Amino acid sequence: MECMKCGAALGREDYCPACGTNVKVYKRIICTSNQYYNEALKLARQRDLSGAAECLRRSLKLYKLNIAARNLLGLIYFEMGETVDAIGEWVISRSLMPEDSLAEKYLSAVQSNGSKLEALNQTIKKYNQALLYCRQDSKDLATIQLKKVLSMNPRLVKGHQLLALLYMEEGKYEQARKALNNAQKIDAGNRTTFRYLQEVNEHVKGEQPARKESRKEKEDLVAYRSGNETIIHPANFKDRSALGTILNIVVGVVIGALITWFLIVPSMRQDAAGETNQAVREANDAISTKNQTIKTLEEQVKELKSQVKKLEGGKEENQASLELYEKLLAAFDAFSQGNMEETGKALEGVEPSDLSGKAAELYQKMTTQVDEGMMATLYQEGEAAYKRYNYEEAVQKLQPVVDTDENYQEGYAIYYLAQAYRRLEQPEQALIYYQRILELLPGTQRARTAEQFIQEYQAAQQ
Repeated sequence: MECMKCGAALGREDYCPACGTNVKVYKRIICTSNQYYNEALKLARQRDLSGAAECLRRSLKLYKLNIAARNLLGLIYFEMGETVDAIGEWVISRSLMPEDSLAEKYLSAVQSNGSKLEALNQTIKKYNQALLYCRQDSKDLATIQLKKVLSMNPRLVKGHQLLALLYMEEGKYEQARKALNNAQKIDAGNRTTFRYLQEVNEHVKGEQPARKESRKEKEDLVAYRSGNETIIHPANFKDRSALGTILNIVVGVVIGALITWFLIVPSMRQDAAGETNQAVREANDAISTKNQTIKTLEEQVKELKSQVKKLEGGKEENQASLELYEKLLAAFDAFSQGNMEETGKALEGVEPSDLSGKAAELYQKMTTQVDEGMMATLYQEGEAAYKRYNYEEAVQKLQPVVDTDENYQEGYAIYYLAQAYRRLEQPEQALIYYQRILELLPGTQRARTAEQFIQEYQAAQQ
């Protein structure tokens, strides 16, 4: 556990050994967050996924850097069919702890199967479409859409619950019970599922027994005895069973065909046309963007090649310029492929004073992005090394960043560098950067930490 102000390692005391801050409440908050995480683990083992998710959200509300709780919350979301929410939690976890992150493994496992990931994304769209059908009072279409969703993603708890509601609306309580049982197998402690099941049970118990025959119905019946048996049949009985069966079949077929033609087919055509048009628009936009980028790059390459040809036709004194532009071309090739490391190596032998026009602009653009990328990489590695207590590596990574820009990352680079020198027991070097922190960041907590160190150092020298 580290101090929330200076980043120093904390012991059992209620005060930070480095800056003297009272960390009693801070420790209690982290302890409470961990207790919620442990409770969530117990609930998850009991398949109470919604209860576990609630505990984990409380844990993260207290301490957002609880990486284990965030990773577990992503796993629970994924188990409940909430793929988008799961990926969101894992992305946040990876950004908070990029080194040795379990979230990176989870994301790689999900994104490795592109077709499955696309299918899961489609289920969310289809589920939203089913909700829209419900709002439009098209319950039949909503039921069909939900069955498609659950065939693609059978672990989507809210899909089972919505399907059960539609069945309950139609009075199909046994089918609603089956849908709710499927939801309960995934999330055994979901309160919404329990509430729906209770309502289903109340309706099933409340069904009235078979009604008694009315007086008129009794009058329409004729009874007579045959031997020892009493035979009862309607007074006006005519055997129309065969004709009635045929008529019912014909009427059912006609009604089914009409429903399919007027309700289901237009909806399916509309969905297919909408998805096709959206895919075509996205493809056209991507092609247009790529074509524009390729055209711009081709024009720049064409101009560079033209300059190279002019140099090749010149005299021997132009040989140096020819080599210079060849290096610039090699750097541009690596830059266009996104390989910043190779771009930087290729630009080491290029003198910007020998360039002009578009070549100078291109050189400036590439060097700027390479420098920014290297600065960001060095800072991230230095910060990570400092937080792993590897202060020698932190100094090695952060020193070039501070030499280039003392106020990089709003002064955190120079602050971590000063702290690293202090941990390495090099107070003279730390003093230099603490004094610069006082000048660059007046009024901040980092400036107060620097001032405290300077005072302690001066007192020790007296």
